[in-house]
Amino acid sequence: MASGSNNERSAPDAVLVDIADYVLGYRVDSALAYDTARNCLIDTLGCGLEALDYPACTKLLGPVVPGTVVPNGARVPGTPYQLDPVQAAFNIGTMIRWLDFNDCWLAAEWGHPSDNLGGILAVADWLSRTAVAARRPALTMRDVLTAMIKAHEIQGCLALENAFNKVGIDHVILVKVASTAVVAGMLGLDRDEIVNALSLAFVDGQALRTYRHAPNAGSRKSWAAGDATSRAVKLALIAQTGEMGYPSVLTAKTWGFYDASFRGQSFKFQRPYGSYVMEHVLFKISYPAEFHSQTAVEAAMSLHQRLREMGRSSDDIASIRIRTHEACIRIIDKRGPLHNPADRDHTIQYMVAVPLIFGRLTAADYEDDVAADPRIDALRDKIECVEDPAFTRDYHDPDKRSIANGMTVTLKDGTVLPELVVEYPIGHKRRRADGIPLLEAKFRTNLARRFVEKRQRRILDVSLDQAKLEAMPVHDYVDLYCN
Repeated sequence: MASGSNNERSAPDAVLVDIADYVLGYRVDSALAYDTARNCLIDTLGCGLEALDYPACTKLLGPVVPGTVVPNGARVPGTPYQLDPVQAAFNIGTMIRWLDFNDCWLAAEWGHPSDNLGGILAVADWLSRTAVAARRPALTMRDVLTAMIKAHEIQGCLALENAFNKVGIDHVILVKVASTAVVAGMLGLDRDEIVNALSLAFVDGQALRTYRHAPNAGSRKSWAAGDATSRAVKLALIAQTGEMGYPSVLTAKTWGFYDASFRGQSFKFQRPYGSYVMEHVLFKISYPAEFHSQTAVEAAMSLHQRLREMGRSSDDIASIRIRTHEACIRIIDKRGPLHNPADRDHTIQYMVAVPLIFGRLTAADYEDDVAADPRIDALRDKIECVEDPAFTRDYHDPDKRSIANGMTVTLKDGTVLPELVVEYPIGHKRRRADGIPLLEAKFRTNLARRFVEKRQRRILDVSLDQAKLEAMPVHDYVDLYCN
């Protein structure tokens, strides 16, 4: 007869405990992290405002039941909606991610840590309005910035050494995990409750990368992060009720995440949680394009100008060779028909062809009317990507984290233009001094899309002043963006 028990519950998995301890116990004291978080905040909100120009995005926004208004609910910037925090997180998360123009983090796993702002801002706004209604102190925007720094750190540190993409899981799993952790902390959950909430996030079914890759690339990739951060808010609220968790959700034999979803691997970590990720995050400043293509687009823009100076155009190109890194080839090297804007903005050949032809790359350039220009597909067919192992090594090097692309153009008359290599995009930490003025200009442009000049000045007065922003109650700041 068998003896012993196979039903003894172990202590919670260390990964869950470490995240909970970081959320509750780590004091962010980096001025650089807070300053970068402020820039990240305004850039992310600006991206959401631009997305409101696209009906494919706005059709997904609003309450589940039309006409619903939640008293003391979270408001959705740029819209008249006031919603429960779960639906507000979906709305905000979908807006800010729609155009693939918000910040980025590239490592073994990729992603966009500002996607977490959907859940963070929705919960902070709701808590702030609820507190004021009960005559308690409101949350301030410093609370939002702190939550952003911690969400960036959780998502980014998990991404450094763990390639969820290689097992077919989409990177929004990390949005769900990071948002769950920081939102649970904002809600006042204790250590055990945050661990429970995190276990619920991992025990969930996880999104597949199907919608990011040929032949199925589609618009879900633009709302997947909104869905993830919204789900995080719901799970944190469920844990707040005292709902149980699953302590060995990662390590349980056969049924745990590692065995069931991660091919038996356990997570690896390169560094402890701090404020590293926010300090080193990548901003998309110049082009709304998948980040592995940013330096290639920059090179294409320069080569467009070079061709003009020579009295030539894209019509004179015989072939283009892009020397690049492995992740770029795996994600966005694509041939054949492109079916929709989401397909096009994940194809390096398209994102290079447009600036070579037109000298620009905007969100509108992914739409059907531009894509119908036969010159684009003709030029796409002339573009070949090849991996440079040195570029791949530098991509993963924690002291470099380059996203290099080198472009060589051969003309029909046999002329070969010197290869143009761009290692670091304008949004990289190594180019911050050049990038921040352009980031602020991008924010001003996006404000002008939605607001009259007086409202723009009010938003800028607060948003560009670190002290003013940090001191402002969350609901007052959100109201500046709302109808």
